[in-house]
Amino acid sequence: MSRWSSGSQSGLREANTAKIVDAVKRFGGLTQVELAEATTLSTATVSAIVKELSLSGLVETHPTSRSGRRAQLVTIARRAGLVAAVHIGSRSMRVRLNDVGQSVLADRSMPLPADHAEDTVLDRITLLIIEMLDMIAAQADELIGLCIAIPAPIDPDTGLVAYPGVMRRWESQPIAAVVEQRLGCPVLVEKDANLAALAEATLGTARDVADSLFINASYTTSAGMIIDSRLYRGRGGTAGEIGHVQVDPAGSICPCGQRGCLETVVGAEAVTAPLRAAYGQVTFKDVIARAAAGDPGCARVVSDAGATLGRVVAGVCQTLDPEIITIGGELADAGPVFLLPFGAALREHAPQRRAPRREPIPASFGKDTVLVGATIHILQSTDPSQLLEGRS
Repeated sequence: MSRWSSGSQSGLREANTAKIVDAVKRFGGLTQVELAEATTLSTATVSAIVKELSLSGLVETHPTSRSGRRAQLVTIARRAGLVAAVHIGSRSMRVRLNDVGQSVLADRSMPLPADHAEDTVLDRITLLIIEMLDMIAAQADELIGLCIAIPAPIDPDTGLVAYPGVMRRWESQPIAAVVEQRLGCPVLVEKDANLAALAEATLGTARDVADSLFINASYTTSAGMIIDSRLYRGRGGTAGEIGHVQVDPAGSICPCGQRGCLETVVGAEAVTAPLRAAYGQVTFKDVIARAAAGDPGCARVVSDAGATLGRVVAGVCQTLDPEIITIGGELADAGPVFLLPFGAALREHAPQRRAPRREPIPASFGKDTVLVGATIHILQSTDPSQLLEGRS
């Protein structure tokens, strides 16, 4: 039986305390009135418990205002613990330290070679986190956990990359277990699009709906799915892997081993290759910047990528019928030159409903969306009793 399920008065008090701690860590900071709404507890109960938690040092209160009225904002005290979030992309890596109130304490980034190896990158992550902890005068034992986002799905049974070939030099290592051994804290590994979807569903544009879809249009292409307010990964962790939907039966070979996958048509190599004869060794980011600035050749390849992606996402919408679609990644940074053909193809290839679909929306947190989701994932996976027991 859970420690919170006791019928005693003290058990009820602990259960209510856990509700408040969980709500504060989930949303980063709430007024006492907002806490009462989020937990369905009375304002008197919330006020009494917040006072106890503040005296114990677990939470802090700060004067604020809501709708012109003075209020007390409740946040988790920094010393209750730290959370690390890592986003490993195709060409770069970012590492962020937050307190459990989701305040950013340190943020670093570094470039990665195109075919980066697992052992080298994990070494860098470990050293960088230790260095960043030192920067904020914190110790490694203050880490509650670390979430690592990668551009590939993870098999929930093995902890390995679910598709062979897509991260060739990573697929034989249980990433979470390796990093846990080095840092001594819980480590979660998740597909980047899933974490972006979680960020949108928890704190972003999709927070008020039950079913939503996040599209990551970057060096690689994938989707994160929220169904009935829960992240949906599928049996083998590969739900949302739209980058490996075949769109051209006679197309190029994909790293996954199939021919003509969506990624071979809208990924970084597919976007840059047609331009090299005229532009030389132009990079993916160069193409996107030039497309956004109005260069006709770059705008054409980015627009075509948006239309092709929109057709595939239309098929996903026919299956899931999400209430909101958000989209992020480097291609989305091109703005209307990408988003308009994406939305037009989505409307054209998904039959119209009586209730019209909402237009796709850019990611709420921009380039930070995955890191926000990684922080949320660790906090939601942490038992509130761990924080409470740390203060007992």
